[in-house]
Amino acid sequence: MTSWDERYAGDDYLFGEAPNAFLARQAALLPATGRALAVADGEGRNGVWLAQHGMNVDSVDGSVVAQRKAARLAEKAGVTLNLILADMSDWPWPEAAYDVVAGIFIQFAGPSPRAKMFSGMRRALKPGGVMLIEGYGPRQLEYRTGGPSDLASLYTEDLLRAEFGSFEIIELTSYDARLSEGSRHDGMSALVDLVARKPVV
Repeated sequence: MTSWDERYAGDDYLFGEAPNAFLARQAALLPATGRALAVADGEGRNGVWLAQHGMNVDSVDGSVVAQRKAARLAEKAGVTLNLILADMSDWPWPEAAYDVVAGIFIQFAGPSPRAKMFSGMRRALKPGGVMLIEGYGPRQLEYRTGGPSDLASLYTEDLLRAEFGSFEIIELTSYDARLSEGSRHDGMSALVDLVARKPVV
């Protein structure tokens, strides 16, 4: 993961230290206690926020450099993250292990690896647990304010509905908003959000 290590090098937090705005809006849905998985959590801003809200957080990422910064951010916030260094494409997703699974701007994978990752995320969530996903939509190619440059890696409502249609979809929406999340997410952006609950069998 040398390229990601190089990207995260330096003292600045590329996506800022504050949580993603979409994630922060979901505070009311979080259980009072429980386990959370922050997928490809990078420098830890979202995992730290989940920990601040009482969650026991597994923060998984493929960059050791990012995870060192995540550890510093957690210490600064007075919380603990369970940092797991792993390539998301071959991480052994546990079954029904988490009350919350958060995947925020995890669009580094093309369609085939993405389908495998989404399958792992569905597997890892407990029945009754909450899935939180935000990513860029196709119009992001016009804005160029962050995210992948290939259309196949971007989200649509139809794509997320197909992947998570077996869940109770609480929110699935596309919209434009101005982001200010560090140097890599700055400016008007095309966003797609999913909030869904895994059925209790």
